[in-house]
Amino acid sequence: MMETKESLTGAAVAIPYGRSAATLKAASVCFGSFTAIDKLDLEIEAGSFYTILGPSGCGKSTMLRLVSDLIPAARGEVSIFGKTTEEARLARKFAFVFQDAALLPWRSALKNVELPLEIGRKRNIDIPTGPRNPRELLELVGLKGRENALPHELSGGMRQRVAIARALVCQPKLLLMDEPFGALDEMTRDRLNLQLLDIWRETGTTILFVTHSISEAVFLGQKVVMLRANPGRLREIVDIDLPEPRETKLRDTPEFTRYCGYLRDLLETC
Repeated sequence: MMETKESLTGAAVAIPYGRSAATLKAASVCFGSFTAIDKLDLEIEAGSFYTILGPSGCGKSTMLRLVSDLIPAARGEVSIFGKTTEEARLARKFAFVFQDAALLPWRSALKNVELPLEIGRKRNIDIPTGPRNPRELLELVGLKGRENALPHELSGGMRQRVAIARALVCQPKLLLMDEPFGALDEMTRDRLNLQLLDIWRETGTTILFVTHSISEAVFLGQKVVMLRANPGRLREIVDIDLPEPRETKLRDTPEFTRYCGYLRDLLETC
């Protein structure tokens, strides 16, 4: 099914709708008497790259934790590829990449990537694996030759790439990323943005990516989900109609600047 929507440039944009990777229906999250997310309706299209923006306290990270079964919904429904969040977690349908790479310091890069598979074997859990083994995944994220390096021997950007490879080792259909590049310098961040887009195109994994950076949200996302605060609710979903594959020079174009300006205006009213 296709829906036509007007883009910021005034042109009609065809938006394809396929199978949903994640669906939230009137989902609410409460911490005691405080409502962090209220009646959130959102459908994430399988195979797409969504970025999530919003002011501090709007529930961006809370939403990822809700989808990943780390916290329960107080009301409403959340499903992952038609399964409950618990069923999806047990079936390894998704993986989570945090801002802190959280690597085990005594294990090499390769051993850190292999960790989910080792845990699965020890617990007699059937872990789904993709066409690439851990060594090949490290090559995919640009770390060929650093397989035996310990975390303290790697830069911050390299450690995050190990974390991404570890997340991909169980072949998740949905990758949840909570500001994974937020602590990195701008140049490293830009390089990893490009590399993440390459990984997304090559693997076909649906990505839900939280960021505080408007330019990062526009550069990465096919769609930008803008949340508003107090409590967290959906403000708007903005379709990003920019040339593919995206390159760094895209950031200097008038179209890119217009999207950033539009999102900045939205953010100021959230």
